[in-house]
Amino acid sequence: MDSLSSLLQELDFNAEVFFSGSLCGLQAFEESDNNGLLHVLKSGSMTMLTDQGHEVELHKASVLFLPSGGDHRIQIKDSHEAELVCANIQFDAHQRSVLVQNLPKFICIDVAQNPAISHTADDIFQEAFDDQLGRKIVIDRLCDIFVVQVLRYVIDNGLVDMGTFAASTHPSLAKLMKRLKAEPQSPWTVETMAEFSAMSRSKFASLFKDSVGQTPMEFLTDLRLSMAKALLLKNKPVAWVADEVGYDSASSLARAFKKQWDISPKQWIKSHQ
Repeated sequence: MDSLSSLLQELDFNAEVFFSGSLCGLQAFEESDNNGLLHVLKSGSMTMLTDQGHEVELHKASVLFLPSGGDHRIQIKDSHEAELVCANIQFDAHQRSVLVQNLPKFICIDVAQNPAISHTADDIFQEAFDDQLGRKIVIDRLCDIFVVQVLRYVIDNGLVDMGTFAASTHPSLAKLMKRLKAEPQSPWTVETMAEFSAMSRSKFASLFKDSVGQTPMEFLTDLRLSMAKALLLKNKPVAWVADEVGYDSASSLARAFKKQWDISPKQWIKSHQ
């Protein structure tokens, strides 16, 4: 069984279409507990506006997937009606938190660039805009398939790390992954991670390696250095960054950078200014 199939054994979701047809003007969508949102644009033009200031313009067949839902607005100029299908993607509370934590806030895909997604989108549109018997059941199940294809797209294009995603969806590792990201500066060891996960050291180390593809300490190092990069790009002092991500000094962080990328933090900052 491939990695994504294994993940989806844990992610039991259900798609329910609540709108199909033409829209014009400004439509608001409010955040709903445990629901993601899927917008599939068949034709026309539209703009998505979020409360965080994002503005995404679409002028051809496209997919917008918001794993965590979230308040947003769809704006369609009066002279350009848009045909689209909108669906709620229902997760349980744990599954929703996993997706919110590990997927982008929204995912935009040009349907024409992915044959599998394009084919399923055509089937969705055909069911949505025809009046066939059993229409709702068929279109809801097609949207289930569609979400799997979108997740494939996200993983294949490197928008999320497969290993991290796998661990974060595993019931025995999810809480640890959340804690590691929240507290990278804590003095973590394999033993303390295993204890936090309520497992023996050997069982934990084996499960982590099988799920993530790295040892626990390799993953922690990559996590700390990734967080360090993000902070350095915000012009934070190297010594402060080192302390924030779990290194006892600027020189310790510099050694980790040198080992990983053969460059110092200051050299890395200069190359990215």
